[in-house]
Order: sequence, then C-alpha cells, then structure tokens
Amino acid sequence: MVRDQEAIKRDIEKHRDALASNIDQLSVRMSPKRLADDAKTTAKNTFDEPKVKYPVIAVVVLIVLLLLRKLLR
Repeated sequence: MVRDQEAIKRDIEKHRDALASNIDQLSVRMSPKRLADDAKTTAKNTFDEPKVKYPVIAVVVLIVLLLLRKLLR
C-alpha cells in the first residue's frame, strides 16, 4: 500500500511534535533545581520522623560532649 507524500509529512510532523513534547516534559522533571528541592523535602520529611530525629540528636549531643571533654582535658 503506497501512501501519498502529504500523509507521510503529516505523520512525521505529528511524531516530531510528540517527541518535542516528551523532551520538554523530561527537561522539566529532571531540572537540577527541581531535583535539589525534591531531595531537600525528602530529607526534611525523613528527619522529622521521631525514629530518625531523636537518635540523630543523641549522636550530635554525644559528639559535642566528647569534644568538650577532649578540649577541657
């Protein structure tokens, strides 16, 4: 079955537009600023959980106490 040139051109243009749209969507999703914001939000939400927050605070306090002990000796 032979297609005419206009049908082929329309088909190519349709696929080109779809590809451009997909590339635009990917560039928005994968922008460094958005990825950094998503990582920051994820880290903040993880740290706000009590099962993570309190052990981290305990470790920081322990490190500060050990540093003070070392400095005062």
